[in-house]
Amino acid sequence: AEAAFAILATQISAATAAMVWMVLDIMESGKASLIGIVTGAVAGLATITPASGFVGPVGGACLGAIGAITCRYFSTDIKTRLGYDDSLDVFGVHGVGGFVGTCLLGVFAAPMFGGFGTTPMLQQTIIQVAAAIATVAYTAPVSWILLKITGAITGGLRIPDDVEGSEGLDVWCHGEQCMRLDKA
Repeated sequence: AEAAFAILATQISAATAAMVWMVLDIMESGKASLIGIVTGAVAGLATITPASGFVGPVGGACLGAIGAITCRYFSTDIKTRLGYDDSLDVFGVHGVGGFVGTCLLGVFAAPMFGGFGTTPMLQQTIIQVAAAIATVAYTAPVSWILLKITGAITGGLRIPDDVEGSEGLDVWCHGEQCMRLDKA
């Protein structure tokens, strides 16, 4: 039964997040986008991952909605304001979604939301928030150090701007060419 609820909460979270992201896209631009819907679904998956074995369907829907709103905000507004390069929205979707899901596990695992938690909500939430902050405090500087080492070894973390716009990574880094179907 626990596995079934984990699967159900995961499906509900992904579907809810996809729909919420789509609605936000429509409200902003007047139309939905397939990339937005798929990114929303991934945001729901990233957000529910830490909590999927502990929350029920209501928690899954709530985490999906909250994940879509926060991940979309970080993937669009915050990324634009701060100007960081995250073309696949790894930080905005996976990082933020995982952080939010970890922090809110204590809330939505509570029996009042159909969850399966046995620790009091406030106590579990404090534990989860502390764990999420500790994870960021460790991974952020270690990631920065590893990126600096990688950049020093490889000569940089980015390809030249002119290559990025014209050739692309497959050709420049790997010498690969796309097979054109019309010439096959």
